[in-house]
Amino acid sequence: MSVTLAVLLWSVDDRESQLHHYEDDVLRLVAEHRGRVLTRVRNIDAADHPTETQVIEFTDQSAFDAYMTDPRRVAMAYRRDACVARTEVWRVDSV
Repeated sequence: MSVTLAVLLWSVDDRESQLHHYEDDVLRLVAEHRGRVLTRVRNIDAADHPTETQVIEFTDQSAFDAYMTDPRRVAMAYRRDACVARTEVWRVDSV
């Protein structure tokens, strides 16, 4: 069964650009783990809403788990910690 996630990210104040660059790099790994980024959008208006929202789909739970534990992704955690203030991840279904 596929795993589809809505990922909402809030940046650390004045670090929106760093968040976007980090996400550019980490999302490049998704396809290597039988996944795909269905949608990626950036907030252009309200400061109290997520800076970036993504919908990502993996073929199954093991593909998602492999992405989450990919050593290259783990090695970028310090970058994430510097620019991401808050994350919400929701498992969703397409309608």
